[in-house]
Amino acid sequence: MVHLHERECSIQRRHQKLVEESPAPNLSAALKGRLTEAAVAGPARVGYVNAGTMEFIVQGDAFYFLEMNTRLQVEHPVTEEVTGLDLVAAQLRVASGEPLPWAQEQVAQRGASIECRIYAEDPTKGFMPSPGRITRLVLPEGPGVRGRVRSHGRRGGHRALRPAPGQADHLRPHAGRGHHAHECGARGLRGRGREDRDPVPAARDCRVPPSGRGAVHTQMVEQGAFA
Repeated sequence: MVHLHERECSIQRRHQKLVEESPAPNLSAALKGRLTEAAVAGPARVGYVNAGTMEFIVQGDAFYFLEMNTRLQVEHPVTEEVTGLDLVAAQLRVASGEPLPWAQEQVAQRGASIECRIYAEDPTKGFMPSPGRITRLVLPEGPGVRGRVRSHGRRGGHRALRPAPGQADHLRPHAGRGHHAHECGARGLRGRGREDRDPVPAARDCRVPPSGRGAVHTQMVEQGAFA
């Protein structure tokens, strides 16, 4: 049993994640060590085999177990970017009876990666659903921004009336050594839309302090932190 480091996902709205990143901002090495130790001990104690995601709530120097997802989460490419590992392939190999392909000391965390979800909603009206024709779609590019975008949207297509997380754009900028992950994230989001009811500026706003300092919580958006 090994851990694959951490992801931070506190910036949410209506219990849906908006931003997920690794490494977690402002997470001390001591607290990370305790978190990863607990993340490994829990599944090992119950004899769990294969990929899983342990979720914790952190408050100060204390943390509390929330739940375990017995699967990879949709945000797993954030972890793949900073570890260089193919988690889907490893999951299938372990499920077929093969041993885990790496030891803990081989799982290094390099650089930083951020995922932003772009929903078909109107941030100026309380994030109400914003259906309609997509008149402009510009995919992210630039230094430090990798082409890992999953989207059901296309120019000339339509945004759904009731957007679900799976209908959102997923943007995953990656910053290696020498890059600042937040700057790469902003670059990937910059210039993607200027239409009314454009949700991209809301995602850009989520990448500035206090989120950069790690001072985040799950009610920030509802409380108007990025208004």
